[in-house]
Amino acid sequence: MIKVLLVAALLFLLFNVGKHALGASQGMTRGDAAKLLEISPDADGETILAAHRRLIAKVHPDAGGSAALAAQVNQARDTLLRNLPR
Repeated sequence: MIKVLLVAALLFLLFNVGKHALGASQGMTRGDAAKLLEISPDADGETILAAHRRLIAKVHPDAGGSAALAAQVNQARDTLLRNLPR
């Protein structure tokens, strides 16, 4: 339970600091997404999905997290997958 709360607090801080630094109208950067998922910005698709699964299991509303945290984790995954080098 403490781990979930710590992850939730970290995600809350990252979301709020990032929102103010980037401006509310801009999306998540690749670097921000990688930091959130605790992986390298140049990670491959398999690594991105594994990191997403690991973190979403902790912050999903069904696991005691919140919809807002889960949305941030999903946005990080989508940002990294969308911008994969070809």
